[in-house]
Amino acid sequence: MINTFIGNLGHMMTIVAFVSALVAAFAYYQYYKANELEKKSWQRFSRIAFYIHGVSSVLIAFSLFEIIYNHRFEYFYAYSHSSKALPVHYMISSFWEGQEGAFILWIFWNVILGVILIHTNKLWEAPVMIVFALVQAFLVSMIMGVVIGDLKIGSSPFILLRDATPAPIFEINPDFVPEDGTGLNPLLQNIWMVIHPPTLFLGYASTLVPFAFLIGGLALKRYSEWIRPALPWAIFSAMILGMGILMGAYWAYVTLNFGGYWNWDPVENAVYVPWLILVAAVHTMITFKKSSTALKTSIVLVILSFILVLYATFLVRSGVLGDASVHSFTDLGLSGQLLIYMLFFTAVALFFTIRAWKHIPTSEREASVYSREFWIFIGATTLGLMGFQVILPTSIPAFNALVESFGGISNMAPPADQIEFYTKFQLWFGIALALLTAVGQFFWWQKMDKKALKDALLTPYIISVVVSALIIVAAKVYDWKYMIIVVAGTFTVVANAVILSRLLKKSTFKLAGGSLAHIGLGMMLIGIMFSSGYSETISINMSGLTYSNSWEDELNKEHVLLWINKPTQMKDYTVIYRGRQKKVVGVPEYVPAKILESTGNVNEAIALEDYKDFFKKGDVVDIVLEENDYFKIDYFQNEVLKFSLAPMSQFNQGMGGLISSPDSKIYLNKDLYTYVAAMNDYEDPEWKDDEFYEASPGEQFHIADFVTYFDGAEVLQEVEGYVLQEGDVAVRANLRVLDYDVEKKLTPTFIIRNNQVGKLPVVDNELGIKVTLDNIVPEENKFVFKVNRYQKDYVVMKAIVKPYINLLWLGSIITLMGFTVAIYRRFDEFKKMRDKGME
Repeated sequence: MINTFIGNLGHMMTIVAFVSALVAAFAYYQYYKANELEKKSWQRFSRIAFYIHGVSSVLIAFSLFEIIYNHRFEYFYAYSHSSKALPVHYMISSFWEGQEGAFILWIFWNVILGVILIHTNKLWEAPVMIVFALVQAFLVSMIMGVVIGDLKIGSSPFILLRDATPAPIFEINPDFVPEDGTGLNPLLQNIWMVIHPPTLFLGYASTLVPFAFLIGGLALKRYSEWIRPALPWAIFSAMILGMGILMGAYWAYVTLNFGGYWNWDPVENAVYVPWLILVAAVHTMITFKKSSTALKTSIVLVILSFILVLYATFLVRSGVLGDASVHSFTDLGLSGQLLIYMLFFTAVALFFTIRAWKHIPTSEREASVYSREFWIFIGATTLGLMGFQVILPTSIPAFNALVESFGGISNMAPPADQIEFYTKFQLWFGIALALLTAVGQFFWWQKMDKKALKDALLTPYIISVVVSALIIVAAKVYDWKYMIIVVAGTFTVVANAVILSRLLKKSTFKLAGGSLAHIGLGMMLIGIMFSSGYSETISINMSGLTYSNSWEDELNKEHVLLWINKPTQMKDYTVIYRGRQKKVVGVPEYVPAKILESTGNVNEAIALEDYKDFFKKGDVVDIVLEENDYFKIDYFQNEVLKFSLAPMSQFNQGMGGLISSPDSKIYLNKDLYTYVAAMNDYEDPEWKDDEFYEASPGEQFHIADFVTYFDGAEVLQEVEGYVLQEGDVAVRANLRVLDYDVEKKLTPTFIIRNNQVGKLPVVDNELGIKVTLDNIVPEENKFVFKVNRYQKDYVVMKAIVKPYINLLWLGSIITLMGFTVAIYRRFDEFKKMRDKGME
């Protein structure tokens, strides 16, 4: 039965949200223009309009999640992004897997930020909320799904499947509802995809706050006063957006199998660039607060950071990167709207900036080389150049599309090896930033001249040289470029640690945000260098086999074939593949897949054996995502089991075959990163020709390559899964098959009924054999076994040692701590000024 109520509710709330956003923008404009007598009533009306917008936006989100949670597959969005197999936390991920859900998430965060601003920045409320309401109107228009003639405005997440898909079934039965949906992209079935997108979109949304304060300041002709309320939000936005980027990098590291955390994919670049510009804006805004310089630079950078977020949205969601990125969305017909969205706010920003430019105060004093203003300017310039170097090549597909839209031809192509292309430039920018943050902090906290600078830097310089030398020798860093990175990273850590220690001695920890953030930056730089430049593949193919003709030679050389239970030497480890496992609800460890048999229901299996104290034979258990297999890989050293890993893989035809996610053993100084690149498919085996073996009880013989013991036979009174009748004779043979250090028991059964024979074979997928008790010759005390063989279970695996990668993650955490301290300080300052009436 099709439920249209919830979809109609969502669609109606979308219209209400759009209209109320426009009404709020108009009302706030009237509030801004009103005289003192009318201001209060316009303020009240404006707030009511925005609250209505907020409530309707929340109801939009509620409606879509209700559709997903209750498996309403009559709706195209639920059918396309969800399935009954998904646990609740992955249903949340499926909410924002699609474009429409992502826009709803963005709208939601803007509502939260808008409500906070209404109650904390009353002086700025009208101009700031005009910008907020207009942005919301544009965002809501992206999910309206209204068609006026040939004009389509937005793509609605509340459209029914029958209206979105011209399938013949709907002509026969318009009320047809699929039993299940197509499910969530397997690569998004990760806990980081539950928290990474909300964090990233909060970062996107929060870039609007400093932009709105800027536009408000220019409109009110308060050309510099906007800095004070905008600065805490700019730092907050930089922290949240940076956190979102880092979460995405960690998700890539633990989910994707390219062996890294950053691939310079165009979608990654599109988020990275506005963050760089935003960080530059934060520094120039702080400079202006300290010395009344860099105001114009701050204005340009704040505008750029917001417009670049809109540009990133256009690149990712217009379909223009479809052939250049594995992460981009397909075009839903929104490219025109996205372009208008970006151009509108670009035009607004340019209008107010050009109008105010000559009135914006500037400092006549020229910045000295020994001033903090000079070093901040150099740092901001470096960040700008970093962004410029990335965004231009990333925009090549957009440039080609623009040329072609005017009837031209453009053959420009993005970099073929994007990792090498971007890294060779960004590496040197990173070194420059590290050195700038090391030196610049001393200018920040004390007056400097040539002698003072030498004295200040002498101790950090000596310590850095000594520590760098120790690192270079101990870690065998022989590449001169990497040596420079070690020195630069160490220098920024040491220099900022010196500043931090001075601040802590003065009990002024809330001033330590910059030092902490820069210490984290130095650690990240060293961690990136080691984990990328000195990662070592230890799964070297010594057999000479070519695993896949479609792989490059290097891939065939860097993967090792593991037969089940067979020990294989891999550098310092003896590695053994032990079989497939499943995640079972309520069981805190992986369960062998061979003891579970599907009931035919989604994510449900029956236990074929007892498993510890968790369940008994015959129990029905719930599996977490039954399509996922986790491959148990044991790592031994000196015949002692050191640890086991469980990389995941699944066959997914919709995504072109095997989808794999890695598993890692984390040490203090390295990660051992393991993933499965190929596996045996025994879903529909093609059994080889019959092979026959004769054996008497107590004899040893070989089945295929396996030593096999025939321990005798027994007459059964009952056979599991088979009803014996009076006069039936059931005989079970007991075989023990040895596979290296594992002993398997196989029990084929032979049934005689009315001079007719029934045979119940046993199949062992891991060994790749099917054994049938084919005949019994009593006069010779012989039993005849028929054996069919298939491919023995195996995996093709890659293992990489990534040294000192935890320096990257630890540095990331310290950097975010630094941002947090800085946010607290700036919001505290702003609150004190507001309480004094100096908002």
